[in-house]
Amino acid sequence: MEDIIRLSARDVSFKYPDGTSALKGINLDIKKGEFIGILGSNGSGKTTLLKAMDGILKGIEGNVYLDSVDIKRLTPRDIYRKIGLVFQNPDDQLFAPTLYEDIAFGPINMGFDTKEIETRVLNALKDVDLSGLEKKSIHNLSYGQKKRACIAGLLAMGHEILLLDEPTAGLDPMGEYKMMNILQRLNKENSVTAVMATHSVDLVPLFLDRLYILSKGRIIRQGSSEEVFTSPEDMEDIKLRLPQIAELIYRLKHEEMLPFDRIPLTVGEARRELIKTIEVIKEKAGCEAKPG
Repeated sequence: MEDIIRLSARDVSFKYPDGTSALKGINLDIKKGEFIGILGSNGSGKTTLLKAMDGILKGIEGNVYLDSVDIKRLTPRDIYRKIGLVFQNPDDQLFAPTLYEDIAFGPINMGFDTKEIETRVLNALKDVDLSGLEKKSIHNLSYGQKKRACIAGLLAMGHEILLLDEPTAGLDPMGEYKMMNILQRLNKENSVTAVMATHSVDLVPLFLDRLYILSKGRIIRQGSSEEVFTSPEDMEDIKLRLPQIAELIYRLKHEEMLPFDRIPLTVGEARRELIKTIEVIKEKAGCEAKPG
């Protein structure tokens, strides 16, 4: 990961025509190669923030910068050569009869020749585990495949920054992990910078580098998962919860008074903490059992 800021927001605010204030003084920086989460409950402003960063929203107050240039000074073509938004509902984004035609649409409009278009489409499909489905009708794809097809469409255009609106919404647990593993692979191996809006707190500690917590249009907390997830009460105030494993250990520590050193956020971390805590309890019990 490099300390090059690809995308940033400075004092970004936005009101919808009915007067609803969706964003209030947003400040954030996305560095090259980061996998960032925008975490918040429904209605917190996550989708609006992604649209603001993608240049879709008109009339925002403040500034959004793409590679240090205000997006208000960039043409849509300038923006979309670097950054792309994946909608929550893939049916809002897919339109061509077949998967190949849909993924090829962007490269065709960018003026690439037939051979380059084919290379880009096939590579993009491979990157999202959809190889071999080129001729399949869009309507016959599963919901998860459609979501991955949307990502492939942006990859085929060479987008270096992906903005993802609830990419795991509507997927079963296996589909969620498949999606997150693909995104992590794109981030680590293909150097794709990713910004993901989500409310899936259990997935966040496993995959994301940093988090911004959004509540009522404001960023109220930011940092690593360890810095952001503190107590159930704090999360409840913003209509979120701790990851389930963290909730369990927190309760054991504060209600059952078990001597955990820290609150783990993943199953692997919890296993290590449990083993260490059990050893401490056994050692203490052994000392107390010794006479005199």
